[in-house]
Amino acid sequence: MVALATSTSGRRSTRTTQIENATVMLTRTYRPLNTLKLVCKDIWVVDGPLIEFGTFLARLHFPTRMTIIHVGGGDLFIYSPTPLEPSLRAEIAAIGDPKWIIGPNKIHYWWVPQWQEAYPTAGVYLASGIEERAGDRIDFDHLPLVKRSGYPWDGAIETLPITGGFMTEVEFFHSSSRTLLLTDLIENFEPERLNRWERVLTRLGAVAAPDGQMPRDMRLTFKNQRAELKAAVEQMISWDPERVIIAHGLWFETDGTAELKRAFRWLLG
Repeated sequence: MVALATSTSGRRSTRTTQIENATVMLTRTYRPLNTLKLVCKDIWVVDGPLIEFGTFLARLHFPTRMTIIHVGGGDLFIYSPTPLEPSLRAEIAAIGDPKWIIGPNKIHYWWVPQWQEAYPTAGVYLASGIEERAGDRIDFDHLPLVKRSGYPWDGAIETLPITGGFMTEVEFFHSSSRTLLLTDLIENFEPERLNRWERVLTRLGAVAAPDGQMPRDMRLTFKNQRAELKAAVEQMISWDPERVIIAHGLWFETDGTAELKRAFRWLLG
């Protein structure tokens, strides 16, 4: 940790704040940022910047992550977009054209408008609740993500909406690579990347690696949909994923089915 320098007035100096912010970015993000990282054939991740989320006493710095799937014929499936930097746009041009831009839940939509502006012919698909939460940020045509099938990517990618009391999150499974995509359904924060208070919060929230699970507060929002949640988890397990890519924290490169059973043992019994 960087020591807190203060001015004679007791205020922290701008320079110290800049150093601390840089240190947080270096230690808590999955660098390099804003660049394609090949996972396996047809799958890339892009690690993005930190975002802050939570209340005053339970505020965390969340690393962000996007997944891109090459579906065929140069078509790209953009899941939970992170910022579209010029260098990233050039890299994407080398692998294909964004065909579908996905906002998988009402927390994961912020950079969708940037991508829609850059790729106006791409179809934008949004989970329930995003339009209401985003307001004027979503001022373009888009389609709903409310059902299991009937999408142009059917056959290559399975779609699974999971609805709780607070929000709907839509998960996807790329069958040929056995890759499961989640956003907030599992979080897995590495303690060594966190400060002491954040380590306490993640342990209490059941989202500390290597045993990251569904956040406890999110579980509470499914108290009236527990059976539906269990059925959705069992569906994901039946797909037998090799890997599970999540938006926040360390994702699971191998043994995806076992990781699902571990992360949802509180639900499966």
